[in-house]
Amino acid sequence: MSNIFFDENTWINEWERRQEAKKNRVICKRCLYDEYTPSISFDSEGICNYCRSQENLEKEFPGNSESEKKFEAIVEKIKKENKDKDFDVVIGVSGGCDSSYLLHLAKQYHLRALAVHFNNTYNAPIAEDNIKKLLNALHFEMYSVTVDPEEFYDVQHSFLKAGVMDIECPTDIALASVLNSAAEKFKVRYIFEGHSLRTEGLAPLGWVYMDSKYIQSIQAEFGSQKIKTLPQMLLSSQLKWMLVNKLTKIRPLWYLDYQKEQTKEMLKKTYGWEWYGGHHLENKMTSFVHTYFFPRRFDIDTRSLGYSALVRSGQMTREEGLNLLREAPKADYEAVDVLKERLHLDDESFLHYMTMPKKTYKDYKTYKKTFERMRPFFYLMAKAELIPWSFYVKYTSKNNI
Repeated sequence: MSNIFFDENTWINEWERRQEAKKNRVICKRCLYDEYTPSISFDSEGICNYCRSQENLEKEFPGNSESEKKFEAIVEKIKKENKDKDFDVVIGVSGGCDSSYLLHLAKQYHLRALAVHFNNTYNAPIAEDNIKKLLNALHFEMYSVTVDPEEFYDVQHSFLKAGVMDIECPTDIALASVLNSAAEKFKVRYIFEGHSLRTEGLAPLGWVYMDSKYIQSIQAEFGSQKIKTLPQMLLSSQLKWMLVNKLTKIRPLWYLDYQKEQTKEMLKKTYGWEWYGGHHLENKMTSFVHTYFFPRRFDIDTRSLGYSALVRSGQMTREEGLNLLREAPKADYEAVDVLKERLHLDDESFLHYMTMPKKTYKDYKTYKKTFERMRPFFYLMAKAELIPWSFYVKYTSKNNI
């Protein structure tokens, strides 16, 4: 079939056509975000609102010796509170660079970490090897939950049938739920998150949406079975974890001068860790979404997110980033084949899902309006570090995402 979903040359030609159509677009003078980025605006200097937001965050988290001392104070508080417990902190692990470094960091600061993993069955072998290498070397215990394949694949199939871009929603919600459940089970209050302000930046408001009511709504309409085992984060559970368990999310990499390339080299030399080729590519489902599904079906190039963050932090020049984005995203065709096999999709049905009319979360039942009504409450929760600021900004504001 000679189309962008099956033929690489056709895709490259289409990518070049799209680039030509956008050649006169407005691009931020500092990063790589352009006028097609959702919820973007530019000031009189041509700097986008995402760069300005990052500037404000970097005043609080400059990644220097001062903010490192703040993190050290947090670590000492955690140790003191948990001296009579088995663990100090929960860390979600994927085999990726950021989560692997968090394990290294925990050992460096003499924290007793419980590694937590949600296995959606799409792990790349290299990622599983990375997890084993780190845990064996650092002597941390791991709590792992593996999804029920048949149920999970049915939910994934439902999201394809729904025509939305948020097909990673079931995994992301399940991972968050497993992290919180593990913290509750082992009586741990603190959860380290691997997000990096300087290498991942701020995701545009409008690329993805997720909540458990959204999952249930889509599964009820398109699924062939009920959700029985897939971990969920219902609003009642979310409130319990915040108000009763007081689970606290901390992003250590925001406090530190985190250099991605140096970190990869350190992990390689210290643990025999291996690079898997790109951000989020340690999981075949995520690789499918970022290298194939988003760019080809929705004309979204998530590479601009990481590259823009590296440009802002001086780890990449703006020209280098622009040159990289001019090249068509290289698809992980192995990931495409894995998805088709597990969801029992032939070429005809797969092409149907890639070309059917597009829909958004607004076409289905979600918690979005509830989150908006609870905005003052979630502001207090974010101030208390009981939810990420990104949740408060993205899910409680009345915007067009």
